[in-house]
Amino acid sequence: MTRPLILHADRLFPSDPGQRAIARRLYREVADLPIVSPHGHTDPAWFAGNAPFGNAAELLLHPDHYVFRMLYSQGVPLDALGIGNAQADPRESWRLFAQNYHLFRGTPTRMWMDWVFAAVFGFDVQFSAGMSDLYYDRIGEALTSDAFRPRALFDRFGIEVIATTESPLDTLVHHAAIRAANESGEWGGRVITAYRPDPVVDPEYEGFRDNLRRFAELSGEDAFSYTGYLAAHRNRREFFASMGATSTDHGHPTAATADLSDVEAEALFARVTGDQVSAADAELFRAHMLTVMAGMSLDDGLVMQIHPGSFRNHNPGLFARHGRDKGADIPMRTDYVHALRPLLARYGNEAGLTIILFTLDETSYARELAPLAGHYPALWLGPAWWFHDSPEGMRRFRAQVTETAGFYNTVGFNDDTRAFLSIPARHDVARRIDCGFLAGLVAEHRMEEWEAAELAADLACNLARKAYRL
Repeated sequence: MTRPLILHADRLFPSDPGQRAIARRLYREVADLPIVSPHGHTDPAWFAGNAPFGNAAELLLHPDHYVFRMLYSQGVPLDALGIGNAQADPRESWRLFAQNYHLFRGTPTRMWMDWVFAAVFGFDVQFSAGMSDLYYDRIGEALTSDAFRPRALFDRFGIEVIATTESPLDTLVHHAAIRAANESGEWGGRVITAYRPDPVVDPEYEGFRDNLRRFAELSGEDAFSYTGYLAAHRNRREFFASMGATSTDHGHPTAATADLSDVEAEALFARVTGDQVSAADAELFRAHMLTVMAGMSLDDGLVMQIHPGSFRNHNPGLFARHGRDKGADIPMRTDYVHALRPLLARYGNEAGLTIILFTLDETSYARELAPLAGHYPALWLGPAWWFHDSPEGMRRFRAQVTETAGFYNTVGFNDDTRAFLSIPARHDVARRIDCGFLAGLVAEHRMEEWEAAELAADLACNLARKAYRL
């Protein structure tokens, strides 16, 4: 049996009629504003080559760990979904997705996917096992047209700027191709990079010493001496900035920071580049390098993002077979007050420095993060992230952070995704939730509606432009 696919005009707005009416008015002011996507993980090769996407599974299933982690949790093997298995039939992988689409009821993934199906591809019946082949064929047919190539979709979605994320070991060849297309007038889309140094900052990262050798080759510095290692970072940061980067990104397991003397740092560096690295030394080196990177950001103007608190690759068997970023990352309790103090003691009062802090530990919102961001000039709060990039997660974030940190110590919204077509859907959800939250403040006479309208635009675009120096 087929059922209609409906995107209700009032979805995510408050159920109270008075607040809903206010939310509608606020949303009309921001619904069509450009998308500013200052942090994410889309593939720059898409925009450099502008080749057609291959099929529905390649476009919508394979890049989206929100999708395949849910399927895996219900016993669907990643190999069967075509994750790391080039021999899998994409139509059969898509059928598995369709057969299990009911698993996503009530999740943000369901909202994002339904938006893509209805708004991008024009479906008016719900995705299901019975509709699998119809969806697969119609999406495949659409992807053969120029209107569904990456650059055309970028323009259609109203994306003003999008940042991808690359390691210092990336040559940024795709960004160079995008720049050439911009300079020739072939395409005007703005795609920038961000500096993610984890492979050469984390001694526990697989292949760390080999990564340092490549780091040395690319930078022309001796990355096995502490002085040369720091020079290599400055070299690569300068190169990334020349290719459009305005930010760095640091995905450490904890928020620990340290401020070592040069003598202590050199001795520690000698240990972590040796044959055996202790867990304590690895953590101390990561902690010290966060403070070092803050100093470099103060010098070169790159905005610093810290994404701590994820136990990466929690499933060792899955990691051994499929590698990183396969849905097995789990949030952890995270301390910020003590962990960040060494960095903030040195740089927290620098108004010229922007450190954007994210969390997967919601218990820290009101207790730690809002008070810290509400005091230190250098510290800003990123939006509800990853597992909390959801309607309830966004509401909890606003409710617990706003009274102490306000709105203007936060940086709006970023989608942080590999799933390209979900980007406008995610931004639409954020705008609707923020308009609903603001409508509550207006209804309680805590804010005038004209102020809420200004805030809605700031949360949608302006805060991200300012914070990320776009």
